[in-house]
Formats: sequence, C-alpha cells, structure tokens
Amino acid sequence: MAVEPLTEHTPLADFINHKTNTGMQCGNYSIDLPELKAGEQYRFHFDATACVGCHCCEVACNEQNANPDDIKWRRVGEMEAGEFPDTLQLFNSMSCNHCLEPECLKGCPTESYIKLDNGIVWHDDPSCIGCQYCTWNCPYEVPTFNPDRGIVTKCHMCVDKLEAGQTPACVQACPSNAIEIEVFNVQEWREEGMAKEGVAPHLPDIEITKPTTRYTLPELKEGEEIRPADEHLLKPAHPELPLVFMTVLTQVSLGAFLALFLGQLLFSLGFNLPKPNLAMAILAFLPAAIGLPLSALHLGRPGMAMMAMKNYKTSWLSREAIALGAFTGLASVVAALYFFEVSGFTLLFVEAITLAVGIYGIYAQSMIYRIKARPSWNRKATTKKFFGSGYIGFLLIATTLLIANGSQGVMVLLAITLLVGMLQALVILEEVMFYRHLDKEDSLYYQYNRSRILLQEHFANIKRFRVYSLGLFALVLPLLAILFTASGLVGLAITTLVIATLGAFASELSGRYLFYRTVVPLGLAGNFFAGNQRH
Repeated sequence: MAVEPLTEHTPLADFINHKTNTGMQCGNYSIDLPELKAGEQYRFHFDATACVGCHCCEVACNEQNANPDDIKWRRVGEMEAGEFPDTLQLFNSMSCNHCLEPECLKGCPTESYIKLDNGIVWHDDPSCIGCQYCTWNCPYEVPTFNPDRGIVTKCHMCVDKLEAGQTPACVQACPSNAIEIEVFNVQEWREEGMAKEGVAPHLPDIEITKPTTRYTLPELKEGEEIRPADEHLLKPAHPELPLVFMTVLTQVSLGAFLALFLGQLLFSLGFNLPKPNLAMAILAFLPAAIGLPLSALHLGRPGMAMMAMKNYKTSWLSREAIALGAFTGLASVVAALYFFEVSGFTLLFVEAITLAVGIYGIYAQSMIYRIKARPSWNRKATTKKFFGSGYIGFLLIATTLLIANGSQGVMVLLAITLLVGMLQALVILEEVMFYRHLDKEDSLYYQYNRSRILLQEHFANIKRFRVYSLGLFALVLPLLAILFTASGLVGLAITTLVIATLGAFASELSGRYLFYRTVVPLGLAGNFFAGNQRH
C-alpha cells in the first residue's frame, strides 16, 4: 500500500505512525509541560554546570531509536580551559537544535525536512534519497548518514514519547538532570533570549540557523580561553570521488560547449574561420553525459536520483540537477543538429540557449558549496574555480580543430584557451596566498587554519602536483602549441595539446579531490565520538 507523503499540515499522530525503527524504551517517566499556545514550541535546555560527560544520553538515544553504535543523534562534546591545577572541563550534549530557520530544510532537494507546528524539525525517511547535502548544510552536523538504510537520519525529540506525556530518552537517561524539555515563546527567543542563552563556547554563529537550545553555563573568567579537547586531532573529510569526477566533467563540458558556440558564432558572422563540426559537438556533450550519472553513485538511494529535482524553490542542489540535466539534453540536441547538417539561425539559437542553461547549471553547482557551515568552501574562489575548469574543454575543441583543419583558425581558439587557463591559475594562486596569510582575529580562523594544515601537511604532495601541473598543462604546453602551430609543426602541436588535455584533467581532478578532503566544518567542539559523520 502506498504511503502518503508527509507535509507540515499532517496531524502529529500521523507523523508518529510514520516513524520507523523504534527500539527499546528507556523508561516511562512522565513530563509536565503546559499545552503549547500560539507562537510557542518545544526546545531542549542543557545545563553545562550539571553534565558530567558520562555519555548516557548518547547510549539511551541509540537504544531508543535502534541505531547502531556509529550513528549518533546525540553527541557529547568536550572542552577545557586553564592550566593545571586550575583547570575547567566543560561538556556540551547536543542533538538537533530544532532551529527556527533550519538550513537542512532549505537545502534538502527532496523536501524531506518538515518543521512541525510544535517546532520539531522532522525528517521524512521514505522521501530521502541519501544525498547527504543536509549533513553539509547543518552547522552543527546533526543529520547523520546511515549507510545500512541509505538515508540520512536525525533527532526528532522523541516526539512520540512527548505526545504520550513522557520525556525523551536522553532526558530520562541523564543521571544529573542536565537535559530538559521546555516550552518557549518563539518571538521572545528571537528578540532577547537567543543572544543571551542560545550561545555556548565554540558553537557556530546563531544567525546561521537561529537554534532553539537554551544553555546554562558555568561562570567563566574574563578572557579565559576555552579549547576544544580534540583540537590536536585532525581527520580529512570524505573524498566524495563520484562528485570529484562529476563536477570536473560537467565543467569541462561547459567549457567545450562555449568554445563550440564561439566558433559557430564567428563563422556565422563571416570571419575566415572553419565551421565547427559534429566531432566537436559530440566532445562538448560527452563529458556531461558521462559525468552527470556519476552523481547518483554518491546517493544512498541511487534509484531515486530524479527526486533531487523536487525542491527547486530553495535548494541549489535541485537547481543544479535541473539545469545540468537540461544542459546535457540540449547539448545532445545540438549534436543531432550537426549530424543532420542544420545550420544558420536555428543552430545558433539552440546553442545560445544551451550555453545559458549550462552557465546557470555550473553556477548552481558552485552555490551548493557556498554554505556557512563549511568555511573553506564558502568563498567566491569556489565559483571561480568551478568555471575555470572549463579551460580543459577549450583544449579538447582546439585539439579536434587542429586535427580536422590543420592550423586554420586554431590560433584564435588556443589564445582563448591560454587566457582561460591563466585565469584559473590566478584563482589557485589567490587561494595559496589566502591560506598563507590567515588572520588570527577572524572568527573562522580555527577552521581555516585546520584546512591549511591539511593542505600543507596531510596532502602536501598532491597540493604540489596541483599547483605545478596547472602551470605546466594550462599555461606552458598551450603556449608551446601556439608556437608549434605558428611554425607549421602541426603534428607536434597536436601531440602537445593531447598531453596538455590529459594532464590538465588530472590536475583539475587533484584540485577537486583536495577541495573535498581539506574542508573543515563548524560542528560540535570536542566531538571525539562523532559517529558516522562523513569527515
């Protein structure tokens, strides 16, 4: 029997019946909460002065929800301050903050997140495709990917127990009563309470999602430095290999299509340049046709990949899926037009539309990563790098043109190729200088500096290959190809361009690999037992 989809208007009882994987009960302690009035919702209160760091809340949560050991909906972070013997140990037990403006909800391409009337941020498991975008978007790293189920899961404040007048499992299990459930007025919390009681040491800026958890903290000495207890530990992020290839290939395709369009435009305007051919159109279409399906390998539920297009209103991932899908389809139409020798305004018009859609698609692709929860991604350099990878497409078309037409017209295309390669090299140089001159007063210095350490110590050899190979394959070899072509050494120019194209592709793949592996999220400080967080 088909399961009706959940909406924000679904009765609470139906949400409870929709819940799956319910495990053992931790107890039947009653809870005395007033009935919610208009403008009120539930929230957690965590008393850091009472928490002893026993992790009972983590165990109880896992037991209640039948989660394996490495899937943690509630985690305990540890911080410290002072010097022996005058020291302070501070714990933070955190699950979902059931934020007022949850980034997981906005970014989810399948609309699997729903904020209930009682304030709880509910995850609808059946509609989740396991893209894990919410695990990137949430600055607290609350959503957790469950590889056994192929979906993301998260805390729902034991809403079924609340409805039955019982406390959530974590509240029941805490031996020091450090965790409570409260009712609060949303407007008052926004205007006054959040800035006073919604912050704790080393937590992300409350303005990102406006969390609702209230904190009671011990008195801290003025100027006392609170350090994450795990600051000496640094683990690279997940490599995301399907996305490494998918993003680079789609960007190469856009670059090749731009070269194709420029060639067709100049030919149509009467310039003494060769007409683009079917081989070039196929080469412009092929990388995207190969790359786009690779993104499904990243999903926990690849068979539901088409669902990624659902939330085009607020999710950049949905916009990317729609735009690049349309670009790939239109690029195949363009190849068909060349096959049937259609020319003139019709061809140029279809190419222009295809190019515009492709440009938006790569822009949307870059915006997927321009998220506050991951500082090293959230920079203009990300968008520039994504478009800059298109110089490989120019190399592809230039090589094809050189093979098909000798030196006729190839000098113009090689000059543009060299220019685009120079722009990409400048972006990488800018990034190198950024990490070399980090500002210690920057509120994100901790994350930026850890990304720098990963780049310079953990992946130093790959970084060196990236920088030097970019200079060689994007600048030196294309320049040599220009000189060989001008000297009539067409065969040598072709060999040079083939080597440059393959080398540039390897360089961009290495750069994208570093992009994923060296990102350091905001997250929970002192999170030794992160569970199955993908970093």
